[in-house]
Amino acid sequence: MPQKIVIVGGVGGGATVASQIRRTDKDAEIFLFEKCGYISFANCGMPYHIGGTVEKRDTLLYPVEKFAEKYNVNVHIDTEVMSINRRHKTIQYKRNGTSNETSYDKLILSPGASPIVPNVEGIDNSRTFTLRTIEDMDRINEFISSSHPEKTTIIGGGFIGLEMLENLHALKLNCTIIDRSPHLIKSVDGDMAEIVEDHLKEKNIEVLLNDGLAAFENDGKTLVLNSGKKINTDMTILAVGIKPNTKLAAEASLELGNSGAIAVNEFMQTNDPDIYALGDAVEVRDFLTGSPKKIALAWPAHRQAYIISSHLSNNPVPYQGNLGSSILKVLDLTVAATGHNSATLEEEGRIFKHTKLSAYSHAAYYPDSKKLWIKIFYNGDTGLLYGANVVGYEGVDKRMAVLATAIKGRLTVNNLSELELGYSPVYSSSKDPINIIGYKAQEELN
Repeated sequence: MPQKIVIVGGVGGGATVASQIRRTDKDAEIFLFEKCGYISFANCGMPYHIGGTVEKRDTLLYPVEKFAEKYNVNVHIDTEVMSINRRHKTIQYKRNGTSNETSYDKLILSPGASPIVPNVEGIDNSRTFTLRTIEDMDRINEFISSSHPEKTTIIGGGFIGLEMLENLHALKLNCTIIDRSPHLIKSVDGDMAEIVEDHLKEKNIEVLLNDGLAAFENDGKTLVLNSGKKINTDMTILAVGIKPNTKLAAEASLELGNSGAIAVNEFMQTNDPDIYALGDAVEVRDFLTGSPKKIALAWPAHRQAYIISSHLSNNPVPYQGNLGSSILKVLDLTVAATGHNSATLEEEGRIFKHTKLSAYSHAAYYPDSKKLWIKIFYNGDTGLLYGANVVGYEGVDKRMAVLATAIKGRLTVNNLSELELGYSPVYSSSKDPINIIGYKAQEELN
C-alpha cells in the first residue's frame, strides 16, 4: 500500500524533499502544505530582483501547477498547518478560515525561519521592511516604486543586510549600514571584514559599528540608535537575523536542541521516528567538532532532502554535518568562508593557529590581476585545517571551494602546498595562492 507523506513548508527544504521522494518512490501519496502563496522560489535571488539585476520576477518562481503536475504532488498553498496529533498521526490545517484534518504515514517538517524583529518603539511603520518571502519582496518593490526613497538604512551586517545594501546602492540610494558587533560579516575574522568595510566607505556608504537600533521616530523617518545618534532615512531594512520556526514542533512535544532548533538524528528524524525535519528550522552538527549549530543556507537543506528521501526508500545515508561554507558578493568584492574562524574556535575552546596571505587572483604580469586575501585556521600541533576566510575581487570562489574540499577531506596545511591546481597566467600563478599559504603555514607550524 502506498505511503502517505505529508510535508509542511516548501521552498529549499519542503519542495526539494517532495521532488526527491518522487524520484525514488513513484507510488507515494505526497501532500505539501505551504502557508504562503508560493511553494518553490529562489529566495537568494530576491535582493537581485529588487536591485534590477534579475529583471523578471517570474524567473524566481516555480509555478505551483507545474510543480504539482511534474512531481505528482498534492499542493496546498495559502494553507497553515496549525497542529500535529502524533498519537493519531494527523495534522490540523486552516485555509480561508476553515479548519481541516488529514492523516499521514510519514510527516516532514520544513517550516523555515522568520526574521527577527526587535521590540522597539515605533517599529510598526510603513517604511520598515524585512525580506524573507516573495510577498516581502513585492512590498519593498512597491514602496520603492511609489515612494521614490533617496536614503535607506540597513540594520544588520550579515548576508541579507549586505545583499540588500548592494542592490539598493545599485538603485542609486544613499545607504547606511548599522551593526551592533565590532565588525560586519560574523563568518569572517575582523581583519578580513575590515577589507569589506573599507571598500564600502570608498563607495560612500556609511558604516556604523558597535551600535544598534533603539527606536523609531517620526513614522519611521528617524532612527534612534543605542548610542543616542539619530539618523534620518526614507526606508529601513531589518536584517538582524532569523529564528527557526519551532512552534509547531514544540507544541507536538518534539525535542528541540541546545541551539533552540528542532533536534534530529543522522537521518533527519526527530524524536518521533515517523516525523522528519530539515532546513532552517533544524539543528545540525558541526562537521569537525560535532557541536550543535544552526545553519540557514541552501546547500544543507538540499542535502538534507536527499538524506530523508534515501531513508524513506530504505537506502539510508547518514548526514555528516556541516562546514557552513558561504559566499557573498559585496559590490566589487567577494567574501567567502568555510569551517571555523577565530571566534568560533575560541568558543569551542580549541587551541589553533592562523596564517594570512595577501596575493593576486592570477599572475601579476597578466592584465587585470586583482588583490586576494586568504586566512586559514588550523590545529597548532597537527596542522589539520579547521577553516578559512577568503576576500578579494576575483578568484575567491574557487579558492574557497578548494579549501572547503580540503577541510572535508581532513587535509593539513602540509597538504595544501602539494595540491596540483592547474596553472596558466590567466587563472593563477605557477604556485597558486592556496599552495603559497600552505608553505607559509608549514613554516609557522614548524
